[in-house]
Amino acid sequence: MPRVPWIMFQSWQRLLFAHWPVPASVLRPLVPSELLLEEFDGTAWLGQTPFVLRDMRMRGLPALSAVSDFPEMNLRTYVRYGSRSGIWFFTLEAASRLAVTGARTFFRLPYHHAQMHVGERGGWIEYRSRRTDDEAAFEGRYRPAGAAVEPRHGTLEHFLTERYALFTVLRNGNVLRGDIHHGPWQLQPAEAEITVNTVPAAHGVTLPDSRPLLHYSERQDTLIWAPELDDERQY
Repeated sequence: MPRVPWIMFQSWQRLLFAHWPVPASVLRPLVPSELLLEEFDGTAWLGQTPFVLRDMRMRGLPALSAVSDFPEMNLRTYVRYGSRSGIWFFTLEAASRLAVTGARTFFRLPYHHAQMHVGERGGWIEYRSRRTDDEAAFEGRYRPAGAAVEPRHGTLEHFLTERYALFTVLRNGNVLRGDIHHGPWQLQPAEAEITVNTVPAAHGVTLPDSRPLLHYSERQDTLIWAPELDDERQY
């Protein structure tokens, strides 16, 4: 973990990982040139993760349910800068306007406000999201379908999930890195029925016809550090 204190706690719950293999030639123009697009066995991956955020709080302060609990979803790919592997977000959607404003201002992340709803019926988690600025939408349902397993180093599941940094590239080309820390993921195989998903297309990506690789995680408690300028410039 970083030597400086963490600044925020978040609990990510009822999370679906949906991943599609996408040729690097498709994703490379959409990711800043300062970052190396990472591949696994010759292909890049696009991930979409709907979940519910709980108990968000700053260090030393209590969580207030009115502003600390809300649905969130992100669209991402996997990158490296210097010696660190991490995540590049195309978008992060959240039902909290306060969280969107704070993340855009402080973390320089591409957050969008969305009208979102999460419910449960017959063992399925029903999830709906529609952005308020351009109406990019996601609708579907998902559920776990097996026992939880910790991903082993060297596997695709480890490559896609065990990442502890996120990157933002400023207009001047400087790279900000935000560190996070949590225990190893406990991943369950999952089932999903996605009926509407226009979020990737809103960011220039056409999803392949193949079904996504699906995993579910019930809960992941996470510590977050303030973003800092990353001065590593060699891949």
